[in-house]
Amino acid sequence: MSAYTDPDWLRSRIRDILAFYYPTCLDERHGGFVAQLDANTGAVYDYESKHLVATARLTRNFALASDCFGEERWTEAATRGVRFLHEQFRDPDRGGYHWLLEGTKPVDSRRVCYGHAFVALAYARAAAAGIPNAVDHLADVWSLVDDRFYEPVQGLYRSGYDADWNRVHAYRGQNANMHMCEAALVAAGATGERRYRDRAATVAKRLCVGLADDEGRLWEHYDSDWRPDYDYNRDDPTHQFRPWGYQPGHHAEWAKLLTALDRHVDADWPAERAAALFETALTGWDDDRGGFYYTLDTDGDPVVEDKYGWEVAEAIAAAAALADLTDENWYREWYDRLWAYATDTLAAPAGNWYERVDAANEPYPTSDGPAVEPGYHPIGACDEALRSVGE
Repeated sequence: MSAYTDPDWLRSRIRDILAFYYPTCLDERHGGFVAQLDANTGAVYDYESKHLVATARLTRNFALASDCFGEERWTEAATRGVRFLHEQFRDPDRGGYHWLLEGTKPVDSRRVCYGHAFVALAYARAAAAGIPNAVDHLADVWSLVDDRFYEPVQGLYRSGYDADWNRVHAYRGQNANMHMCEAALVAAGATGERRYRDRAATVAKRLCVGLADDEGRLWEHYDSDWRPDYDYNRDDPTHQFRPWGYQPGHHAEWAKLLTALDRHVDADWPAERAAALFETALTGWDDDRGGFYYTLDTDGDPVVEDKYGWEVAEAIAAAAALADLTDENWYREWYDRLWAYATDTLAAPAGNWYERVDAANEPYPTSDGPAVEPGYHPIGACDEALRSVGE
């Protein structure tokens, strides 16, 4: 086995990312976390903005660290995150969670399924780590998501509402559903409740089997009847959450999730689709310079040639999980290749990962605006690798 499967090495990668954020990320003015740190220097460039996704992801990171290392500082940080999500992001009057705060003041109160998926994930991971109140908060947010977002006839989740729950957004997207599946799998592991496992299976099969195209690929955007919308954001291919095109990274992410689902259900399709989706993801690999193109058009040609760290992290996790499932060396070879690219190109000097690099693998400067990716994907890759291939 390679150096990349050494548990001590994998744990050290988790520690490096945690050390980049902690304790700088602790907001002593308002509570919660500050996620806006410059990738090269670690300096805070925006103290006030608090994105729901970033707060939930940091909470999950610290809960995972609490489990992994058994250190009180990570337990305290996860407890802080759970408390801030419940006391500041949650709207006790209208229900649901705000999308964006400035300090503790809501400045965007759209009700977004994608954000609620990460709240459920954070509570589920915190519940697994024994964080106080996390189990109850998970049950509460799951009930709300079931009531407001889930469409039983479709077996999938709608994407969002306005702040008062009056207007349902017409858009439907696979991304929010993918992360609801992820949250359900973690919740099933944390609580042992079958309803979470069953929901993960329902969503995964509907998207990865029922809505896959003739080549087995997964489109990102749909209308309210879950028909593919091939024009949505065609003129905005670098949209932060909803870019136009096929995303190799999401095919890899689904491969990871389906392999995890395979551990819990007595069926052949999760493993079969996981292997196929991993191969589909690799059609977006840049053979000359390494990394995944961010998006591909319907002919499989690159649309956005930038490479994002999260895509490589998800492919690392998928390769590790599939290597464990199949015992095929091909996945181990890709696991090593992906890690080599990540350590050479994506790992920043301060210990974190660059969010994205250009087509020639040169890092972009840290952008303005609320951050949403505080090491969540690479920490998850290390966690899956420890479970699947760590020796």
